[in-house]
This record gives sequence, structure tokens and C-alpha cells, in this order.
Amino acid sequence: MNYLPIFVNVYHRPCIVFGGGAVATRKVQLLLRADASVTVISPDLCPELEAKVRDRLITHIPERFSESIIADCDIVIAATDDADTNRRISNYARRQHIPVNVVDQPELCSFIMPSILDRNPVLLAVSSGGAAPVLARLLRARLEALIPAGYGRLAKLVEEFRGEVKARFKTSGERRRFWEHVLQGPIQDLAVSGNDQAARHKLAEAIAQTPDSDFQKGEIYIVDAGPGDPDLLTFRGLRLMQQAEVILYDRRIPGRILDLVRRDAERIYIGEQQTEYAMSEEEVNQLLIQHAGKGKRVLRLFCGDSLMFDQAAGELETLKHEGITLQVVPGVAKV
Repeated sequence: MNYLPIFVNVYHRPCIVFGGGAVATRKVQLLLRADASVTVISPDLCPELEAKVRDRLITHIPERFSESIIADCDIVIAATDDADTNRRISNYARRQHIPVNVVDQPELCSFIMPSILDRNPVLLAVSSGGAAPVLARLLRARLEALIPAGYGRLAKLVEEFRGEVKARFKTSGERRRFWEHVLQGPIQDLAVSGNDQAARHKLAEAIAQTPDSDFQKGEIYIVDAGPGDPDLLTFRGLRLMQQAEVILYDRRIPGRILDLVRRDAERIYIGEQQTEYAMSEEEVNQLLIQHAGKGKRVLRLFCGDSLMFDQAAGELETLKHEGITLQVVPGVAKV
């Protein structure tokens, strides 16, 4: 990961854009959408920026770059048509520890501007780290088709009821499971389709009527990741990988598969199977039962070992009689 993805709050914060042309205009518009306080520094402005000055949306300083002109700002964007000026802006901002973006010159940037999908208050950002901006835009276009505009309404509905859910379910785990249940069912469909009143009624009903015990039970997932290629994971296997709170894995699981589990999940390395340093399958199963008994969702991740996968799944079938839910997900066979 070449860049740390973060979202910066620039609400009413001072931001400076150098340049008065079309490229600078695009950056100004983006900052204004985030309610930043924008100052444009350029001897001349294009008609679009002149209109924003007349409407008092931005401040204009009709000067060229000088070091003294950058003071007390949160972000600097260099969008002039002079490469040397852009470099000087970048060098000075970096010395002052001010985040700086130089348009189309990632080597001069301390941060880069991603391609954005706005479903306010949900915001998705796609970046290629400056390597392939067109590809990032194409990926964003695909996400546009997959994520309806109604997801913004769904997020606002969740925000409206967060306090009630927090009061109703005492632990963060119970609240997380409740929201996962709600956000994958009919309430989601109602909100996304614009039926806000019905969605609000159903959500209030779910909060009042869902038993606490529904979100206190542990679960065990046995998932075969197939030949180790993320593209060959089953949809169900990937969904359970991203739900699990505890992950048990051995040396055969590649890093690119582990990257797909929840970032906050506890990861337990159980060694290389069939060596003196590994846990026995019985010990692994007891560990699964132990964590599930604490109400955790626990994942045993395999990678193409059909014999051990079948053995583990068979031994854990007895858990159904102990009230622990077991889900077994075979993987794609290696050709």
C-alpha cells in the first residue's frame, strides 16, 4: 500500500488552490462540495471561477506564487500551467508540513485526489496511487452501477437510529450483528428504493422485537479458500470471511487471501499442519469451540486441502447438538 487512505475534514477550513484555469476549477468545485473555505491564487481567472468570486463562494488573490502567501491553511493544491511553479509550491508546502497535491504529478504530492463516488453521507474513493487515473475512473464507473444513489438514504436512516440501537444492545458485537442483519434484508430494500417511512417503521419494529439472544450466540465457519486465488473464492465464503471475528489459519493460506478478512478480526496462526510445531486438528477444534462459546463468530480457513477440510467439517458436525451454528463452505477445486 503506497498511500494511507484517509478522509480529511475541511469543513470551513482554509484551503488554497493555485491556478485559474479549468483544472483548478475542478479542484475548487470538489473543495466546495466538502464546505471548505477556498482561496484561489492566480493573476487571471477563467469565467467559471470569476462567477464563484462574484457569488462570494471563493476568495481570489490576483498574485503569483510566493512563499509568504501560504499561511495558516489546511491543504494546498497546485494546478498552474507552469511546472517550475508547481514544484516550488510543492517544496515549500512540504517544508511547512502542509498537505499538498500537484495535479497530474504524483511525485510532487504528499496526498493524491482519488476518483470519488458520492452517496452522501457514504463516500467511496478509488485510487491507483497516480499510476493509472483513467483506470481509477473506470472502476468508479462500475461502482456507480453497483451502488444505487439510495444508499445515502440508507446511511441517514442508520444514523437516525444509532442511539436507539446502542441503548437496546449493550455490546459492540451485538450491535454490529444487528446492523449486519438489518442492512442485508427488506429494511435495506425499502430505504434504497425511497420508501423511507416504511423503512423507518420496520427498523423501529426490529429494534423493539429482536431478542438479545439472537446476537449473543457463537458461530463456526469452515471455509475452503480453494487454490488460493482471491478471484476463485465463493461469494458465500467471502461473506463469512468478512463476518468472522476470529480467524484460524495455517502457513498455506496466502497473504492475499488473509487481506480479505475483517481488519479488526483476531488472527490465530496454528502453524504448518503435519509438523511438530503445529496444533493438532483436535486442538484446533477445541479452540474453535472455545471462541464460539464466548459468542464469537470463528473462521477455520483452509486452502485446497480437501482431506483435512472434510475431516474438520465432519468432527464439528457434533456442534449442532450443542447449540453452536456451523456453516461449511467448500471451495473451488483446483484444475
